[in-house]
Amino acid sequence: MPEHMPHDHGQALEEVLEKMPPEAEFQKASDTFAQLCDSTRLRILWLLCHSEECVTNIAAAVGMSGSAVSHHLRVLKQTGLISFRRIGKEVHYTLSATPEAGLVHRMIDDIFDMNCPRNSIR
Repeated sequence: MPEHMPHDHGQALEEVLEKMPPEAEFQKASDTFAQLCDSTRLRILWLLCHSEECVTNIAAAVGMSGSAVSHHLRVLKQTGLISFRRIGKEVHYTLSATPEAGLVHRMIDDIFDMNCPRNSIR
């Protein structure tokens, strides 16, 4: 039992604490989840879960200016939820192929019942 724990409830807390990830890992998870607290970013993420789009099309789809959308895209790129590629002079964005981005996609589709349009088009 760690000395700083006031009670021993027989739950092998010492073993659990030995496996606890470092604070930096919790911060990374927190930063990722913070992206879901903004409805505009959720709308952009939902769109990018299902298509690869340029800033101009994303802005038109969500009814915002290109500069406002670019700000949201920059934040989403920083957390690794979206990726991009250049096609000529345009930059196209899509959901990243990471476990974190996949989890966000499943959360949006399954938990919040915002189903993937590709699953319903058949």
